[in-house]
Amino acid sequence: MARLSYRQYQQRTLVAMAAYTAFMLLVWPAVRSAPSLPLKVLLALAPLVPMFYVLALLARRIRDSDELEQRTHLIALSVATGITAALSLLGGFLCIAGVVPIDGSVLIWVFPLMMFSYGGTRWYVSRAYGGDAGCADEGGMTRAARALWLGLITAVAALYGWRQGWDSFRVGLLAGMAAAFLLGGVLAAVVRWRTRARVHG
Repeated sequence: MARLSYRQYQQRTLVAMAAYTAFMLLVWPAVRSAPSLPLKVLLALAPLVPMFYVLALLARRIRDSDELEQRTHLIALSVATGITAALSLLGGFLCIAGVVPIDGSVLIWVFPLMMFSYGGTRWYVSRAYGGDAGCADEGGMTRAARALWLGLITAVAALYGWRQGWDSFRVGLLAGMAAAFLLGGVLAAVVRWRTRARVHG
């Protein structure tokens, strides 16, 4: 199997995330009103297809990396697993004690939490080893560009939800995520510009 270039990896990941967003916006709202149980299960699990594809791409990217890059990936995955496990345990204890009412819908945030922890840790570890996971290589997008794209996609989702009359919690959550992504992208672009100016200056 041929090795994926960084550009190919990013392009396929963005396509998969766009498909996931489309599923969540167009298919997911119809889950509760599905007339039969098999159709309801099918619609509920449809967003998993692009997410499993992204995980397969990530595993392939790690497999084809050199030893140093594999080390940064594995450290980041270890830290992300620890953070997710600790917060899940914390939430479980608080729920059992009746301090915080948590239902099963909170499980949908486990995967995003793990991916955010993984991305942040890998960026930090890469910088500690003298690299920068946010810089583009092989013609790929920078970390700033990725954050801005994610912010734009999330903002579109928030606007769609607002126009469709979603509850204020979901719309506010999406709007907050969009603002965080956009702000993070701008800050990353400024940091990268200042770093390059310092190096070349």
